[in-house]
Amino acid sequence: MAEEIVPTPSVEQAPAPQESDLDRVASEVAKHRENPELAGASDQELVKQAIRTIGATAAPAPQQTATSDDSALPSYMSSAAPAAKLEVEDLVRMAFKEGIAKAASVAEKSNPFILDAFHDTLAGKLHDELKIRKLI
Repeated sequence: MAEEIVPTPSVEQAPAPQESDLDRVASEVAKHRENPELAGASDQELVKQAIRTIGATAAPAPQQTATSDDSALPSYMSSAAPAAKLEVEDLVRMAFKEGIAKAASVAEKSNPFILDAFHDTLAGKLHDELKIRKLI
């Protein structure tokens, strides 16, 4: 009997983030905004830093990479392997369903490319949601 393949929804179809996560990200953004080292940082960069803080364990955060504002995944993921794209999309869905801290913990066990793409993708999506709710 053939195995049934169930399509996985894309990042654009992911459920809205949990209210508690949005409040926590907004709070972390406010803290990072007061940090002199981040003076002049964009709102999106502050959201990335907040995600890194929430998901921080013993592993240091990787270096930042530019993102594309017109798609859910960062532009540098366009040439990535389909498995890598799927892994990042799954991590973002996990963040929305089970919480940012859990998804960040799982992402930190992956390679630095996936971790950075996860941070960039999630930051873009949360930045938009925080703007809509006027939390940043």
